[in-house]
Amino acid sequence: MKKPIPTFAFPLRLKQNMKFTTGIQKLLPFGYLFLIVMGVLKESILYYQLGINIMRYSTITDILISPVEDLVSHPLVFAVVILMAMSAYGLPAYLAKRRDKNWVKKVAGLKSGVQMNDEESAIHFTNMFIKTLVFILLGFFSGIGVAEGFRQAKKIKTGDLNLDYTISFGNGKTEPVHLIGSNSTYCFYVTGNNKNIKIAPVGSIDQIELTRNRRLQ
Repeated sequence: MKKPIPTFAFPLRLKQNMKFTTGIQKLLPFGYLFLIVMGVLKESILYYQLGINIMRYSTITDILISPVEDLVSHPLVFAVVILMAMSAYGLPAYLAKRRDKNWVKKVAGLKSGVQMNDEESAIHFTNMFIKTLVFILLGFFSGIGVAEGFRQAKKIKTGDLNLDYTISFGNGKTEPVHLIGSNSTYCFYVTGNNKNIKIAPVGSIDQIELTRNRRLQ
């Protein structure tokens, strides 16, 4: 027969959960700032491999929305970040409640004789999770920048370009292009077998047409 849970345990659990929730809420602004830094890092690594200093062509708005753009443009990134955000609350609390178990102490790097109260364990496991999360996201965003930049540079060098877009300019000129990327101010693209990357102000472009949409074919 299951032992009844003492009534005093509920306020204790509620207080401990409130500590975790308050800690996570305080970290949210720093989390978004970190995502901005990661977005800028990814873009810088990507365009550096193409010989472009992207910061010269970016506005403050581009920098602020860069993490959101990365999340929605890469479904895998979005899924991973959402999963990590959910784990940010549940995992430290889960480990803190089981802090006396040997496998938890091994994961947290705690010595067998170390004893911590509720507040100390909450701080320890939250900090441990944040450090792990920082390293994972750093490697994740950097890896995307390296892989995407390498892929784009290789396509331009070998001439293996997919002219999936057609750009129409204000002067009536139209040309098929391989679109590298764009922001609120500039559009980066390559035409035909030309290895020179063209940078056009968004204001000079009438429309960008996706002529070969693989999702709809």
